[in-house]
Amino acid sequence: MPVLDRQDDVYVLDLGDGENRFHPDWISAVEAALDEVEKAEGPRALVTTATGKFYSNGLDLDWLFAHADQHMDYVVSVHALFARLLSLPVVTVAALQGHTFAAGAMFSLAHDFRVMRADRGFWCLPEADIDIPFTPGMSALIQSRLAPRTAHEAMVTARRYGGHDALAAGIVDHAVDEDAVRTTALGLAQPLAAKAGDTLATIRTRMYAPALAALRDTDDPLG
Repeated sequence: MPVLDRQDDVYVLDLGDGENRFHPDWISAVEAALDEVEKAEGPRALVTTATGKFYSNGLDLDWLFAHADQHMDYVVSVHALFARLLSLPVVTVAALQGHTFAAGAMFSLAHDFRVMRADRGFWCLPEADIDIPFTPGMSALIQSRLAPRTAHEAMVTARRYGGHDALAAGIVDHAVDEDAVRTTALGLAQPLAAKAGDTLATIRTRMYAPALAALRDTDDPLG
């Protein structure tokens, strides 16, 4: 389960040591961590990372198929998490030490910056291969954070991007050695901690207003 720590002015949220899929309990734990970060006072920033082979492998499809009657509520909760992170009043950096797939990739896009391991691991939106269409909110998030050509390729072809390819496509901001992923993310976050606050939240809310509106549409989240 996710664990929140703090190093000087930077909160570090470790998403876990498994596949870190979006089980309802996992979502609740991440939301609780974001509550703590948001309610804190003074300079602060957030780095998310994980331990092991995966950063996040996306939706918990096993849980979802076993609870089909809760499908709508589940999608709303996932959208709400994306919107929460996209509008958080602190600078956020995703330290992608492992595979980052599907909703996990979208979660990474809701951060300000991304640092990816260069030699192993993939960033991928596999929905075209697994016959699960993007919701309007997911599409809006992806297209708000990626260049049109990259968004098109990633969404239509389900391409798996290694670190260097993800950097060239503008998906991530840095591709570094495994042992430098977290330290690079911390180095990005620390100098920006003083920017935390309502002004940053307002800038985000206005910058990403269409994506946030789509993610917060609870009347018809599936389109």
